[in-house]
Amino acid sequence: MRLSSASWSPALLALALPLAVALAFSDETLDKVAKSEGYCSRILRAQGTRREGYTEFSLRVEGDPDSYKPGSSYRVTLSAAPPSYFRGFTLIALKENREGDKEEDHAGTFQIIDEEETQFMSNCPVAVTESTPRRRTRIQVFWVAPPAGTGCVILKASIVQKRIIYFQDEGSLTKKLCEQDSTLDGVTDRPILDCCACGTAKYRLTFYGNWSEKTHPKDYPRRANHWSAIIGGSHSKNYVLWEYGGYASEGVKQVAELGSPVKMEEEIRQQSDEVLTVIKAKAQWPAWQPLNVRAAPSAEFSVDRTRHLMSFLTMMGPSPDWNVGLSAEDLCTKECGWVQKVVQDLIPWDAGTDSGVTYESPNKPTIPQEKIRPLTSLDHPQSPFYDPEGGSITQVARVVIERIARKGEQCNIVPDNVDDIVADLAPEEKDEDDTPETCIYSNWSPWSACSSSTCEKGKRMRQRMLKAQLDLSVPCPDTQDFEPCMGPGCSDEEGSTCTMSEWLIWSPCSVTCGTGVRSRERYVKQFPEDGSVCTLPTQETEKCTVNEDCSPSSCLVTEWGEWDECSATCGMGTRKRHRMIKMNPADGSMCKAETSQTEKCMMPECHTIPCLLSPWTEWSDCSVTCGKGMRRRHRTLKSLAELGDCNEELEQVEKCMLPECPIDCEVSEWSQWSECNKSCGKGHMIRTRMILMEPQFGGAPCPETVQRKKCRVRKCLRNPSIQKLRWREARESRRSEQPREESDGEQFPGCKMRPWTSWSECTKQCGGGIQERYMTVKKRFKSSQFTSCKDKKEIRACNVHPC
Repeated sequence: MRLSSASWSPALLALALPLAVALAFSDETLDKVAKSEGYCSRILRAQGTRREGYTEFSLRVEGDPDSYKPGSSYRVTLSAAPPSYFRGFTLIALKENREGDKEEDHAGTFQIIDEEETQFMSNCPVAVTESTPRRRTRIQVFWVAPPAGTGCVILKASIVQKRIIYFQDEGSLTKKLCEQDSTLDGVTDRPILDCCACGTAKYRLTFYGNWSEKTHPKDYPRRANHWSAIIGGSHSKNYVLWEYGGYASEGVKQVAELGSPVKMEEEIRQQSDEVLTVIKAKAQWPAWQPLNVRAAPSAEFSVDRTRHLMSFLTMMGPSPDWNVGLSAEDLCTKECGWVQKVVQDLIPWDAGTDSGVTYESPNKPTIPQEKIRPLTSLDHPQSPFYDPEGGSITQVARVVIERIARKGEQCNIVPDNVDDIVADLAPEEKDEDDTPETCIYSNWSPWSACSSSTCEKGKRMRQRMLKAQLDLSVPCPDTQDFEPCMGPGCSDEEGSTCTMSEWLIWSPCSVTCGTGVRSRERYVKQFPEDGSVCTLPTQETEKCTVNEDCSPSSCLVTEWGEWDECSATCGMGTRKRHRMIKMNPADGSMCKAETSQTEKCMMPECHTIPCLLSPWTEWSDCSVTCGKGMRRRHRTLKSLAELGDCNEELEQVEKCMLPECPIDCEVSEWSQWSECNKSCGKGHMIRTRMILMEPQFGGAPCPETVQRKKCRVRKCLRNPSIQKLRWREARESRRSEQPREESDGEQFPGCKMRPWTSWSECTKQCGGGIQERYMTVKKRFKSSQFTSCKDKKEIRACNVHPC
């Protein structure tokens, strides 16, 4: 289908601008268009062919959404299915039913991802086009959705392949997105509800790294892979540690880029009113190990009604600024209880502070800082997670959060585990199984623990799942079954058959001065098979002393905090713990209580820790400005020298090639001047020189290789009698002395000459050479009175055209 330029709307003209590499335009056309059109009026009217009904090119918005959320960013990909390709393209976003000839017709803004591939059009800055015309199969940009109230938006693309424009109003190069209904905001942004649970709950966070060379083989860093120390906290909804679409704080940045939790912990502790527990766990070297070799990192924390959210993060190392973690995970249920277990697979996210694209990319700060976002498989072809098909990233870790204890009065309306259900049982009992044959169930679960904690009659429960109901007219009985049981004091088996957890941390001391008590708890991990309750204690207490001196001259201090991490990453080190002065002595004296303690700590043997190296620096400039040279890059050893020798190379050198250096033309010295080409009167002489080196790579051109100058040997004789006399003598001499000799030689007064030889080969193929020929004396006459009878040579220039 052939389209005339007059039939194109301004928006379609915008889409056709990349044809500059394939189509010709005139300055006159540009002047006319600039004067006649409004917004984007400088776009030229391209003459080309438009094709319909194709399928090899497509415009895709990541996630294939049907709607957009105002202000959100979306990755837009323009691609060609092999073996197709395109040389030029244009992307533009228009409000629905708009022509694009006014600024307000355009919706949202594009953001450039790769400046080598894409750029904003100079004549129409709201559109995106190619940076350089060349073959390509895919480009990507970000599109930031317009503000609320814009309505539907049409994303349109053009493709240029030679002289062909591909465009389609309703096809694979057009995408329509309508504004998301505000009532659906919760689909993507989960609202945080107020918590109605009572008491407190204690949880254990366990982190399982799944980032290994087997699961993520591309560019896997074998020697330095690790997870940094986990840092986080349980907090209220008024405090945000990190979130998608937000900006990383300085603490998050230091975790993301350096793996250091120090600044992040400082930020969390500054929000003491909004934070209940600081969550900390040790780093994991290497990033993955079988659980039978090393236990997974874990930490315990508590939540309450106001601080019922938990967030944490850990750096994936080495990486530019990649992390995993949870943000504002709500552990309070809508039934006013506490979540029993959370299992979440994690994919990495980008903190928006470094622009590296590989695990060991050199530092490249992102300026200005970008928002936190999850990594995708289409971020960059060099990314270790890159997938040209745009598939999902394989999870790199899993976090398990388990509730291990509850304290205080619980007010949940609906019981949230088996123990609570048994405790609320009615006294009815069922002795027979009246399951109809038309009801298909799974197998029964094991019996729960007995609801009675003493030697009294109680209930225990088991459950099953209804798989199928073959006859809908016949009701299926309940999926729960109960039976009577006796408390643990009536069981013949000992409580030691129980499996118990480790003891949790001690509670605060009951007094702030003097001697008090503190307690700690543990929980049952496995009940006995007979349904009895374990008799092993789940709580114990001990005496504790705070501020031994309670006199007016003493000061009040807090309890000791947790021990810091060991100062050494391997071998012997030290660690500290601190406490704070809550109140100085009443008598105004100085507080003498110590506020810090130090003890030794032992880490794994040093030989088990690999060399820890910084990322490679950028390559240096080439050592030359043209031609072949060398360039270098460096990295430094970050682990301590006393950990042992590190044999990894710290410097790399490679060859580099820049454009060839210019080579000027080289010529030889001038030859001697030739003899004059006339024996009398005016003539000329020449001299030549040879080209030794042709100019290359823009070098200076060759100078002239042949020069001429005038010459005058002597005046030619003008007396006719003397001239006739000479010719007569020569003629007589030829007749008398050699009547039989050839007569094809040239005659000169007083001698007979042989014919001229043929011209010699030219001394050069191009650039100016010389040729020579000779005439030799065949016979001199004795009667000759002239001295001009001698051998002669002629020289001429040849092949004077440039090489």
